[in-house]
This record gives sequence, C-alpha cells and structure tokens, in this order.
Amino acid sequence: MMMQDEDNTGWRRNLRRDMVARRAALSEATHAAWSARIVDHLGVLARPQVVAFCWPIKHEPDVRAMVDRWLAAGAQAALPVVVDEAAPLAFRAWRSDTPLIADRYGIPTPTSGDFVHPDLILLPLNGFDAAGYRLGYGGGYFDRTLAALRPRPLAVGVGFEINRVDSIRPEAHDQRLDWIVTEAGAVRVGSA
Repeated sequence: MMMQDEDNTGWRRNLRRDMVARRAALSEATHAAWSARIVDHLGVLARPQVVAFCWPIKHEPDVRAMVDRWLAAGAQAALPVVVDEAAPLAFRAWRSDTPLIADRYGIPTPTSGDFVHPDLILLPLNGFDAAGYRLGYGGGYFDRTLAALRPRPLAVGVGFEINRVDSIRPEAHDQRLDWIVTEAGAVRVGSA
C-alpha cells in the first residue's frame, strides 16, 4: 500500500512536469507578451533596496526588465547561489556586467561578488494556488531560504496563469508567498 506522502510526492512530480510543459508550449511572442505584462504589474510593488531574482530558465517569465527599472531607480539586484544541497540559498550582488557561469543545474550564477540580504525575492512559479503556495523544481531551496532568512524578504511569485491550479497540495515545509503576479495582475495573498 502506498503511503500518502509517497502519493503526494508522485502527484507533485507529475504536476511539475505538466506545468513546465505548458510553459514550453507557449510561442515566443506569447511568452514575451505575458512576461511584459508581469513586469508592468510588478510596478505596484514598492522599490526594494535589494531585489533577488532568478535568471529565467525552462520558459519561466522573464522579469529582468523590472529588475533593470529598479536598478535604475537605485536598488541593488542579486542572484541566488546554491552553497550546499541542504542549506538555504545565498544571494550575490548582480549587475549587467557581472560574469555568470552555469551552476550544476544549468542556471546562470555569479561566481564572485558580495553576498547580500534581499528585502524582496522574485520567485518563479512552476505551479501555484490562490492560497499563496508555489511548486518549484522539488529541491526545497526557496522554502529553506524563506524559512531561514531574518528578516524574511517579501516573497513575490511570478508565473503564468496557465500554471494556476486549485491546490499544489502544500506540505509542512512549504512557505507561503506574499504576492502572486501573473500576466492577469498582482494579488497580495490573502487580500483577494
């Protein structure tokens, strides 16, 4: 007999695969248009002092234009760095001229620079629900990071409406987002 945790793990693995495939099926024009709408909707947020963002991979929304706007307004930007498999992420300062190399997951990552503490993190959403829970890639990095960082940064999920589900079936370790921003708009979790 399969235990509930095993069943949920398999269900989430299948959902993750389906969500990535939905994004991959978007045309370049649709992806660019929806990413631009997300960038526009991110404008409702106050400019952070330090914004952490993820380099877009696997057809995730590209929000670098908003990061550029915040940089132009005086913010600092940072990219996540995996320092250890079981540890929270660290964040290295980033500018457009910062050298990047692919980490073990193929994600462009700064190899040098100061480590900083973000006050806002833009998190990609493989899947998400109205309760403010996100489905990532299954490594638990952002959940560990949000649970560990003090003060906790504002956690803003960015994704496409095609990846919205009724529930991601959150588990005890899953951290709730503060905002969800899609091409349809920006919603403060719990205020809709």
